[in-house]
Amino acid sequence: MDPYWQHPREQLVEAMARIYRQRMTTTSGGNLSIRDSDGSIWITPSRVDKGSLQAADIVRMKPDGDREGIHPPSSEWPFHVKIFQGRPELNAVVHAHPGALVAFSICRLLPDTRVQSHAFATCGKLAFAPYACPGTQELGDNIAAVFARGIDCVLLENHGVVIGGTDLQDAFQRFETLEFVARTLAYAALLGPVTTVPAASLGNDTVPTYAALPVTEPDNHERELRQQICRFVHRAYQQKLLISTAGAFSTRLDRDRFVITPRRRDRFNLQPPGLVQVAGEACSPGQSPSRAARLHAEIYARLPEVGAIINAQPACASAFCMTSARLDTRTIPESALVLRDVPRLPFLRLVEDAREIAQHLSLKHSPVVLVANEGTVIVGRNLLEAFDRLEVLEATAEALLTARPLGPLVPMSSEAMAELDRVFGG
Repeated sequence: MDPYWQHPREQLVEAMARIYRQRMTTTSGGNLSIRDSDGSIWITPSRVDKGSLQAADIVRMKPDGDREGIHPPSSEWPFHVKIFQGRPELNAVVHAHPGALVAFSICRLLPDTRVQSHAFATCGKLAFAPYACPGTQELGDNIAAVFARGIDCVLLENHGVVIGGTDLQDAFQRFETLEFVARTLAYAALLGPVTTVPAASLGNDTVPTYAALPVTEPDNHERELRQQICRFVHRAYQQKLLISTAGAFSTRLDRDRFVITPRRRDRFNLQPPGLVQVAGEACSPGQSPSRAARLHAEIYARLPEVGAIINAQPACASAFCMTSARLDTRTIPESALVLRDVPRLPFLRLVEDAREIAQHLSLKHSPVVLVANEGTVIVGRNLLEAFDRLEVLEATAEALLTARPLGPLVPMSSEAMAELDRVFGG
């Protein structure tokens, strides 16, 4: 549901459910808050199971100090208050203990968000807060002092992370994106030195402009394709093949038109009306397509047999995008057949370099490419085929990463590869 129409209680319950389902907190860990327009602070309670949180459990702390609710507020309530006092533009705080960010916190390292332009823009400034016992005034003072410097994401030494946002969705998306970066960097560390986005490209994302298409009634074919995109986007999000702020799915309507996911819309809540139709330099009136729409248009124009395209940044495959390690598909038959060869392209921008990226894709020979620091681009005859490739790509990357500490890889022989080509038609 659109957060604009949700009560703060419902927003907090939904956000905590997403965090818990993705194993980014535990039954007893983490807390969320929203500052309301009247100065009240709505916050998750103390000692209540995060896996079964209900709207009635949320606590309202009024500006006069009175409390409304059946539970006491989170024991870490003091630092939420301190953050809001020092940063009037922030209206939501997320605190949790996701595994990858905790790993960085106990190693006293900050995740380098320069590995992806999207992550760099989303996460903002990062810094550490010194350790203090959870729930104490000292911890609150330490965290608030860091936020007061204009920091957006604060790692707590040996503890977790605290992130502020203009609203809860903004804070959650920063949190989710930063955990994704941390997890991807941990995977990439198994492969070798990590590359970052060239400095000139950071914080400099081009957003194409589109004229307005005439308003038309969608036919049943378009309605069906819109439903398919939403179903596959939701599956991808549930399986951690996407995060809420990144990735684009599209399907071809006809020779000159396609439907694509919108720019900066939560993938978790995506619905068919929110998808954007694109034709040439025009799109659905009042909507903004994904920045990748220019790339998708180039691919559809060059490869008429392609019916669906996916841009995504799944964590394991993205680790290969951030390093020079080869993603070898000759490891298992499914990988070789479904993915074929997976070239790794140098850093290219999705808008300015769309034509060059499109030239490397082929349904028969290279239906999947990795773009350094930008993720993967996948094509298929239809959305099911493209989505299958996305799943197989991430499963293959995960297997290669898991095998890394075990010993040298033993890919299939040339004879085995030739047999696959004979049996399955090349």
